[in-house]
Amino acid sequence: MTTAPNRRRQHMSHWGMFTAESVAGEVTAVHPYEGDSNPSPMLGNLAGSVRSRARVSGPAVRRGWLENGPGPSDRRGADEFVSVSWDELTELLSRELRRVVDTHGNNAIFGGSYGWASAGRFHHAQSQVHRFLNQLGGYTKSVHSYSLGATGVIMPRVVGTHWKLFARSTSWDVIAKHSDLLVSFGGVPIKNTGVNAGGTSDHPTRGALDAFRARGGKIVSFSPLRDDVDGDCEWIAPVPGTDVAIMLALAFVLASEDLHDRDFLDRFCVGYERFEDYLLGRADGVPKDPRWAQKISGAPAEFITDLARRMASGRTLVTVTWSLQRIKHGEQAPWMGVTLAAMLGQFGLAGGGFGHGYGSMNEPGLAPVPYPLPTFSQGVNPVPDFIPVAAISDLLLSPGEEFDYDGRRLTYPDIRLVYWAGGNPFHHHQDLPRLRRAFARPDTIVVHDPYWTPMARNADIVVPSTTSLERNDLSCTRNDPLLVAMQQVVPPFANSRDDYDTFAALASALGFGEQFTEGRSSQEWIEHLYGQWRPFVDADGGNTPTFEDFWSDGHYRMRTEDNLVLFGDFREDPEKYPLSTPSGKIEIFSETIESFGYDDCAGHPRWYEPDEWLGGPRATQFPLHLIANQPKTRLHSQLDHGAASQASKIQGREPIRMHPDAAAARGVSAGDVVRVLNDRGACLAGVIVDSDLRSDVVQLSTGAWYDPLDPADPDSLCVHGNPNVLTPDVGTSSLSHGCTGQHVLVQIEKFEGVLPPVKAFDPPVLRSR
Repeated sequence: MTTAPNRRRQHMSHWGMFTAESVAGEVTAVHPYEGDSNPSPMLGNLAGSVRSRARVSGPAVRRGWLENGPGPSDRRGADEFVSVSWDELTELLSRELRRVVDTHGNNAIFGGSYGWASAGRFHHAQSQVHRFLNQLGGYTKSVHSYSLGATGVIMPRVVGTHWKLFARSTSWDVIAKHSDLLVSFGGVPIKNTGVNAGGTSDHPTRGALDAFRARGGKIVSFSPLRDDVDGDCEWIAPVPGTDVAIMLALAFVLASEDLHDRDFLDRFCVGYERFEDYLLGRADGVPKDPRWAQKISGAPAEFITDLARRMASGRTLVTVTWSLQRIKHGEQAPWMGVTLAAMLGQFGLAGGGFGHGYGSMNEPGLAPVPYPLPTFSQGVNPVPDFIPVAAISDLLLSPGEEFDYDGRRLTYPDIRLVYWAGGNPFHHHQDLPRLRRAFARPDTIVVHDPYWTPMARNADIVVPSTTSLERNDLSCTRNDPLLVAMQQVVPPFANSRDDYDTFAALASALGFGEQFTEGRSSQEWIEHLYGQWRPFVDADGGNTPTFEDFWSDGHYRMRTEDNLVLFGDFREDPEKYPLSTPSGKIEIFSETIESFGYDDCAGHPRWYEPDEWLGGPRATQFPLHLIANQPKTRLHSQLDHGAASQASKIQGREPIRMHPDAAAARGVSAGDVVRVLNDRGACLAGVIVDSDLRSDVVQLSTGAWYDPLDPADPDSLCVHGNPNVLTPDVGTSSLSHGCTGQHVLVQIEKFEGVLPPVKAFDPPVLRSR
């Protein structure tokens, strides 16, 4: 299918459905889907994005790799590149893949893709690269995500599932109609609900909260940031990282005043007695009462006591955002949230129980579809080696070293080639100076990317990918009713190519081209995936159109499972619908986890003092607690050069929010540029003065493209404002090794002198042969 010029085309992105106008190969205007009740402002990044100066215009190879061959190099990120033809790239890359496999084995390849590159079901970078590497013989993979690394391990141990907490969560309609009290640890940040993996056609969170309040519902938000709840709420701003202590104190009141549901705990849970010994201080001599929690968190003891009583007197939903498990000991907050909700005895009741991720993405609270999604098969990976996703630097720097993970003792393989398609680890990963040194170690780094992101700049071989706007695709997700035709808006930019076509050429050169393509073009695959999906819908009473009619109509509305209540079936009949835990029940105490013997994750939820917090010794040197949360103006680091993201910058830098007291103490005013620093690194940021956060807390979103003042120096100042030059590269615990990038201690000083230019979006030096 070809694209006519100057026409409006329907498309789907992670942050919403839209139609786009284009002129001369560039998107000129974007119009949100008329059925979206609260369109995301992130759509404003799309106009002008296709022909951005940051685009990769053609295949490129780092000069040092091209002239000297594969091998470790500290020139990655600082070297110039050489333009090559597609035929040369295919030959160089296929030859290098064969060398690595034949010499070192398939586990020497790390398939480091991350899944946010496109909302499409076919042109999904992660599926494409993993299918290719599996057919090559396999690769070392990563498991879980930066967003949910701790939860992905702990929740199956506690409630027997992970994905159901989001995909089959209690719906917003049920909360609006039945909840009396929403107690939110981390708030319900509406800015994060602008996005959903695989696309989204509606953003209902704001409307649901308005309906909830109109019925008389109340929200209590425990967060250092007032705007983690939009609109009316009771805001408590504790010391960051102390939510578990507050939850324990709430539980203490329930237990000591006999407000907990003993019948529910006996029938639906195991291990409460072991936990209660710890809670009441019988095990360690320390009662976890509200006064104890106040000393740790700053939350008033009287408020905690009163809130516990209110929680027990009505229908209460306890929610924990994903951000709370992106810190050291991150497993504890969701586990303790489950325990607190279990003590109230409202699991499986409409409007009560537990929720994880409301306000973290536009999925929790949305009704699921009951059908399998169209899926481009990745095949089977025969290589057993894997790492937790946030252990990339450990993997590359420590080959042969053993590590603990979820009760197993694993070994890091010796990685010689990193193959990355989709995602930017310089956004996701912590301690970027350490990551730079880790990326210097492999023989070869391959990156597929439409843009000269920091990851592309640190590659040896750069493959210019199309954006989703330059190709056709299908979009749907497990919690959106629409299957959407993603219609190509503009022709491919310059000499870019779909990842599928790149992998098809490589597979052909390596001898498995027919296996990879199955004889289909991209368009034939899209039609094939549609044909896979249709029978499931038709068997359910749907009346799906032909592909041609679907493509012309633009979307098809599916049936959804409305009015869901998380664990409602378990509550109704725990014998018929047991949880997938060893006991079939909620495991407040886990014999399995206890048996691992980890000193940083015991068999029940408990308070562990963090390394990076205002109550610890590091705070004497670095007295401000930085919250590195998700930005309002983009998805992760995507389209940071877009209009919406750029409009938020201050003197070209990422904005940092400071309380008036913290700013005044440092002689800083709104609009100034400051140096944010600790003993790991430093970055520049532009100041916003804001009273809606704790006086000892600052907030700097992730996602500003890493821009070192000296690209050859891993320890160089980031002039653009990437907080991951500051964050520690340590896992949450021995259980999950999840990401801990949400919190870090810093000092701030006003930047004096001539401001260095931001070069993050300028292409590197690119030479011809």
